Amino acid sequence: MKIVGIAACTSGIAHTYIAKEKLIKAAQALGHEIHIETQGTIGTEDELTQADIEAADIVIIAADIKVGGKERFKGKKVVEVPTSLVIKAPKGLINKIEEQL
Repeated sequence: MKIVGIAACTSGIAHTYIAKEKLIKAAQALGHEIHIETQGTIGTEDELTQADIEAADIVIIAADIKVGGKERFKGKKVVEVPTSLVIKAPKGLINKIEEQL
């Protein structure tokens, strides 16, 4: 499965990067391809390309704030969850998404 997504928390620092790291490690451990963009106080990092988005099977938005650029995902299956869920159970989230696809 090809996964893209956005991680963003209220301060744009700790939970943003922890959520990104947890998603990447879990997806890779489960044999999936993943690319996560971060949005925070220092701006957008690792911005998703249109090609990344078009190739994706699923979009995961792990955010505690409103994220920008969601219109890029029109026509894609989007799962929105708080960063705390991704930090606590990233493999569980990915497995649940995989079951639903």
